Amino acid sequence: MKKSYQMWKTPLLVIVALFILVLTGCGTHNSSNTVRVGINASDEPIWKEVQKQVKKEGITIKITDFSDYNQPNTALAQGGLDINAYQHRYFLDAWNKSHHTHIVPIGDTIIEPLALYSHKVTKVSQLKKNAKITIPNDTSNEARALQLLASAGLITLKDKKLPSTKDITSNRLHLKFTTLDAAQTARSLDDVDAAVVNGNVASDAKLNPKKAVFCEKITQKSKPWINVIAADSKDKNNKNLKKVVKAFQSKATAKVIKKVYGGNAIPAWNLNLK
Repeated sequence: MKKSYQMWKTPLLVIVALFILVLTGCGTHNSSNTVRVGINASDEPIWKEVQKQVKKEGITIKITDFSDYNQPNTALAQGGLDINAYQHRYFLDAWNKSHHTHIVPIGDTIIEPLALYSHKVTKVSQLKKNAKITIPNDTSNEARALQLLASAGLITLKDKKLPSTKDITSNRLHLKFTTLDAAQTARSLDDVDAAVVNGNVASDAKLNPKKAVFCEKITQKSKPWINVIAADSKDKNNKNLKKVVKAFQSKATAKVIKKVYGGNAIPAWNLNLK
């Protein structure tokens, strides 16, 4: 009897060990359902809504806030994130070229009209000679800011896709430009005459687009300025990431965007640009 017990004891231990391995494997599989997203802090209420929606499908979203426009792409390229959501296509294209990365858009989110704000003037015509203007310092947003100032009649530019201050052909007021990280432009308003501010930054700073000195018009030419959810190219067809995009592009999320941003951001996935 004792010998018989020993004979089935060993197989039993093997079965228990295999059962434990199966359970461990399930745990590993569940962890693959965690999606790590990098965002600007102002977008957190929006992503809380997305988080709630995908939880029903067994997907956990882990949110990481960033305070500038460079870290989210660095973190994504280095594998610290699965996706990020804070940048438009022009910014992403410029980033990939300068950093030799392979980050791709996997879904449209919002478009944030760029605007000129000031604590000193309320109209473009009130700007005086040698006025100090802050604009974003990255290639794409600098170009967009200069194009905004050109459409306001303050400067003229060479016909280039992404002009810089070197491409200004006339500057009747001799405006003085200071470049800063886009996330810092609103903070400069006490020190300059006006600043060109991105929508999410304006929202964080409680700037009302209705009180902007001049606001960007959204047209067919605005497509490259649409913000996106971005991922490494190898993950562009990931099923969980597609579910996250679908959850973002929902009516429930659109309502939260309106609540959080007001006129500083517009849902862009069904936008009919003319």
